[in-house]
Amino acid sequence: MAEGVSASTAPILFNEQVRVKECRHGPMAYNIGDTYVGRSLDLYGEYVEGEAEILNQLLKPGMVAFDVGANMGALTVFMAKKVGPQGAVAAFEPQRHIFQLLCANIALNGLMNVHTYHGAVGAEQRTLHVPVVNYEQGGNFGGLSLIDVDRGEPVPCHTLDGLKFNRCDVMKIDVEGMENEVLIGGAETIKNFRPILYMENDRRDRAERLLTHLFELEYRVYWHLPPLFNQDNFFGNRENVFENLISRNIICLPRERGINVEGMQEITDPTIKF
Repeated sequence: MAEGVSASTAPILFNEQVRVKECRHGPMAYNIGDTYVGRSLDLYGEYVEGEAEILNQLLKPGMVAFDVGANMGALTVFMAKKVGPQGAVAAFEPQRHIFQLLCANIALNGLMNVHTYHGAVGAEQRTLHVPVVNYEQGGNFGGLSLIDVDRGEPVPCHTLDGLKFNRCDVMKIDVEGMENEVLIGGAETIKNFRPILYMENDRRDRAERLLTHLFELEYRVYWHLPPLFNQDNFFGNRENVFENLISRNIICLPRERGINVEGMQEITDPTIKF
């Protein structure tokens, strides 16, 4: 077993739909039918630990970070603990059931520095719809897209500029194809604070537009491709149920900072194929 592995993988609490286990970064409540996040927390006590490892390098105590598309809070909890009581995290999640799990995990970990928003983030303030999902049947809840959905549960769509934050150091964005819209609605926020961006970029039909926009914003962009399975996972479980699946992300650094990056492939052409 890996160093620091939990002595027990037994749930602290469970019912037909939700379990709570002591995981790598603290107790976590999760939907047991969730294909990736819930399943990973249940089997391994963590979710894509490589993402937490990169955020561990980017975040420092006292920083303000955004978690846009926070899901159940696997990274929100880590980010809040990393920035500490003098820092803060703003976390956004549009799915009501998933948002409730996010809030549960913030409470379970005693975090007072997280501000939660039940809603989406996009290019303009409006109302979006979350498709109807049967959370009792299971599925990839984190993969739910709000693009071109005209029925379902209405939720507010915020813009980062409209919320008028007074600081942002690091922004994690995972919004199932709406990443570029988040940047558009946060143009002044990004201009004023020049945060480091850590974003999902797994939509082939949207990647070129996203990358072109990032280059226009004077960011250098690097691939970060952590595997879903970590052989040194918290529960010491050696069975890899995710096989070769990876999380396809990019790290975006303000060009003016001149930050040196080693061991990562820089993206210089927005038409790159993957």
